[in-house]
Amino acid sequence: MKFSSKIEKCGLSPIRKFHPYAVEAKKKGINIYHLNIGQPDVETPQEYFDAVKRFNDKTVEYAPSPGLPVMVEAVQEYYKKLNVNLESGDILITQGGSEALNFTINCVLDNDDEIIIPEPFYPNYNTLSRLAGATIRPIETTVEDGFKYTYKEKIESLINEHTRAMLITTPGNPTGVLLNHDEMKMLVDIAKEHDLFLIADEAYREFFYEGDSLSTFGEFIDEAPENLIIIDTVSKRFSACGARVGCIISKNRELIAHTLKCAQARLSVATLEQLASAELYNVGPEYFVKVRNEYKKRRDTLCSKLAEIPGVKFDVPKGAFYLVASLPIDDAEKFQQWLLEEFNDNGETVMFAPAGSMYQTPGRGINEVRMAYVLESEKIARAMDILKKAIEVYNNR
Repeated sequence: MKFSSKIEKCGLSPIRKFHPYAVEAKKKGINIYHLNIGQPDVETPQEYFDAVKRFNDKTVEYAPSPGLPVMVEAVQEYYKKLNVNLESGDILITQGGSEALNFTINCVLDNDDEIIIPEPFYPNYNTLSRLAGATIRPIETTVEDGFKYTYKEKIESLINEHTRAMLITTPGNPTGVLLNHDEMKMLVDIAKEHDLFLIADEAYREFFYEGDSLSTFGEFIDEAPENLIIIDTVSKRFSACGARVGCIISKNRELIAHTLKCAQARLSVATLEQLASAELYNVGPEYFVKVRNEYKKRRDTLCSKLAEIPGVKFDVPKGAFYLVASLPIDDAEKFQQWLLEEFNDNGETVMFAPAGSMYQTPGRGINEVRMAYVLESEKIARAMDILKKAIEVYNNR
């Protein structure tokens, strides 16, 4: 049987591909510290569950394809507090940020198009781009330079007749890079000058560890209404990953009209999840202060422990809850499989996401890993002690 050439170009997610090995390890009684996936252990606000309990309709009906009005209004009010004024027609509710990205990429990219993305990048960007028939044109970064990529000349040198869009994550997944106002403005200007879409994935907006206020590309939406597309989600902001509610935001009405075709094809986002997610936006600012302080504590623990391991290179993340580290090993994928199949320290081991497939440039990231600091500090410290010992044993085999 013949399969799509597009799907055959896609690989498994490095974040989830080692799950079968983890299952087998757990069957043997091994405790695993999961730093491989961005699944926070922070409690989802009670408002979400209360909304589900209050639901007493006799039938769970389809929601409108663009989203329930109450969910759209919740997003509008949230952005209004950020001094970003949106009309209801600027917002399309999706099944998480992933569907928002999927719809957007399929609406702006075609066969043989190129999209500029800083590497290392969230690996699903590669899968979604390939399924659209497009190719990632990477902005190369290094850990020594703090994964910085906002160099105008460098970006413009990558633009050619095939370039249709740029995709930026801030705060960054997997690097934790956090853009400032001037860097964001420069990217908006490039998009306008070269008639490109600028897709801003802001799933981790609330998690910043420098400065005293969050930033959003939304402040430029009236300046670049045709170019700018914002991807948003409740998943990380409210520790509600399983809710699967996100949105596309743009003042480009032609784009929104095209995304609506995709939305109608999948019918609707789950009704109950939208009703509950809308209530999350009533959470007060103290919630974010508390959560942000907790993640900063975890980040500092991770960085402190990593600094104790000889040969490890990393940059201290400025936002999100991820860190990319270069380990003194030959191959991160082989090392991860070995950790799950052959190694344990007093019945415990660790998982991370090998970073090779987070690069488009061949040969890069082979010995790098992404770690999600979503566990309590004590658990992160223990995981790093295991990692330090594992590296020694692995290299002395």
